[in-house]
Amino acid sequence: MAGSAPGITPTITPVAGASGSLSATEFSSAVTAITSAFGDPTRREIFLFAHTNPDGVTATEVAAHFDLHANVARHHLDKLAAGGYVEASITKNSATTAGRPSKRYLAVGDEVSIEIPVRTDEVVLKLLGKALAELGQDRAEALAEEVGLEIGAAMGDAVSGTAQRSVRSALHAVADALSAHGFAARAEHDGDQLQIVADHCPFGETAVEHPVMCAIDRGMVRGMLGSMTHGETLVDLLSSKTRGDDRCVTSVES
Repeated sequence: MAGSAPGITPTITPVAGASGSLSATEFSSAVTAITSAFGDPTRREIFLFAHTNPDGVTATEVAAHFDLHANVARHHLDKLAAGGYVEASITKNSATTAGRPSKRYLAVGDEVSIEIPVRTDEVVLKLLGKALAELGQDRAEALAEEVGLEIGAAMGDAVSGTAQRSVRSALHAVADALSAHGFAARAEHDGDQLQIVADHCPFGETAVEHPVMCAIDRGMVRGMLGSMTHGETLVDLLSSKTRGDDRCVTSVES
């Protein structure tokens, strides 16, 4: 395997909320997000390698550089994309080049910086929760899910570009992307039942006071899956911490 990219010094930057400190669940969420993206040593090397290529890298190029199978290289790149550390885009082949269009992964930003997700500002969240409550339950939920849908679609595009995936394949990328945004999420399969399980909610007490904000999560999952699979996927909230459950579970129709 090639060594670390020369001349690159990664920095880790906490992104604090109003208090500037991490609770136990926030710390757990941050660790989940970071280890999902960088827990594998090969993936760390690939991340640094991508930063040395301003035009981005393909799975084929990474496979050749690190002596990996192309599918393994693609898996590592997709993990980095789900965490928001690289962006995927589709590059059309030239008239003289046969085969499918290539997916290129471009490092995000000129500097190597890893941000630890910490809760969003509590004042903004409280204001949002109260504003949604003023709209009434039905309209507030529809609006919250619509916002989540738009955000999720943008996140899904950043991970997959225009490539299409199966629901099962996309589910893990969705969990990684949610973890990068503070949800400490994971994908679980139980026969034909697909689920996104989140042990932490970045909306904190605001979601407990205003459960309508759970519709944002549901919309994000729908938006990401729709973008990655190029189709409508039905999702349903089975349990939620706002209802007193131990964790948030969103079921996904395969």
